[in-house]
Amino acid sequence: MPSLLIRNVRPMGASSVDVLVQDDRIAAIGPALAAPAGTTVEEGHGALLLPGLVEGHTHLDKTMWGMDWYRNEVGVNLIDKIENERAFRHASGHDAAAQSLVLAKAFLALGTTRLRTHVDVDTQAGLRHLEGTIRTREALSKLQQIQIVAFPQSGLLGRPGTAELLDQSLAMGADVLGGLDPCAIDGDPVKSLDVLFGIAHKHQRPVDIHLHEPGAMGAFSLDLILQRTEVLGMQGKVAISHGFCLGDVSEREREALLARMAKLGVVLVTSAPPSRTVPPLMACRQAGVAVLGGNDGIRDTWSPYGNPDMLERAMIIGLRYNLRRDDEIEVALDTVTHSGARGCGFEAYGLEAGCRADLVLVDAQTVAHAVVSRPVRKLVVAGGCVVARNGVLQADVASL
Repeated sequence: MPSLLIRNVRPMGASSVDVLVQDDRIAAIGPALAAPAGTTVEEGHGALLLPGLVEGHTHLDKTMWGMDWYRNEVGVNLIDKIENERAFRHASGHDAAAQSLVLAKAFLALGTTRLRTHVDVDTQAGLRHLEGTIRTREALSKLQQIQIVAFPQSGLLGRPGTAELLDQSLAMGADVLGGLDPCAIDGDPVKSLDVLFGIAHKHQRPVDIHLHEPGAMGAFSLDLILQRTEVLGMQGKVAISHGFCLGDVSEREREALLARMAKLGVVLVTSAPPSRTVPPLMACRQAGVAVLGGNDGIRDTWSPYGNPDMLERAMIIGLRYNLRRDDEIEVALDTVTHSGARGCGFEAYGLEAGCRADLVLVDAQTVAHAVVSRPVRKLVVAGGCVVARNGVLQADVASL
């Protein structure tokens, strides 16, 4: 792989420097760097330099991105959406391999070089969706780091055989074990979490649990999750996606739960939905709990909304949490950059020598300006390779 030198860029809005990339790593950052023989030189023209963006929670396998419009007439309850989606995917033969690849490349064109995707595993589809998404992970492995969560979208206990499928999923190469509402969906939170954590502990894999449950119910489930995290020595290996209960319990109860989460290294992932009570972002961070940002589903049977632009998701997070000051908007970006990478366990991330060369150039004066204006990505570098210009994938990447 030839060396790459990007001249005159401003890392996170700082003073202008050059960035030298060798192989897939940042070799040096500084003013007026010399270009080794044979180096390709790109002129940054004073652009703002961001690290590759991070999607902390999406569902690549579900998406209908690029397909015909889906008319959504699903019921309002969570179980309505689960059953409608399972029936639609079965009847239509929805192709998780093709669709996950389409959406993953759309993310890449907009600067997302690392992402975590939850993939449905159930007794009707079996491992078909997982197998398709693994193919996408392999196709893009040199450019985009994709973590796959084996996710029991239809519940763990209600459909016998699901636990065995989750066990097989981790053996096949899923990176993380997913869970879902142990009270509201499974109805037996102790058994549900014992089974889930037992599988994760067997394979020594992290856990990422969708916790939609509100108030006291959600707090009860969260308490059980934290108990198992501590007993099994899974500190730093557990994520709570959504965690709506943290937004509607008392301040005292929330503070106690956040203190335990911080001590155990349990992270929180939010899409900042406008329709639900959400965990307080700043209170979580002040307590020492890392908060990651994600889209959740994008253009699927659950919802027509979502966009594979993580600057837009950072803006939505900023709006939902009333982040107006420039330093507050920088926090919104952090959820889809550094905190996103740390929370998912992505290594060698950042804008320092030795980090993987995942770089995004935009025309913006400051980080806050980039978030609120969501400018075209002038240049995207992934794993040391130029993969997109002006929001469009290079031909060799688009053809993957």
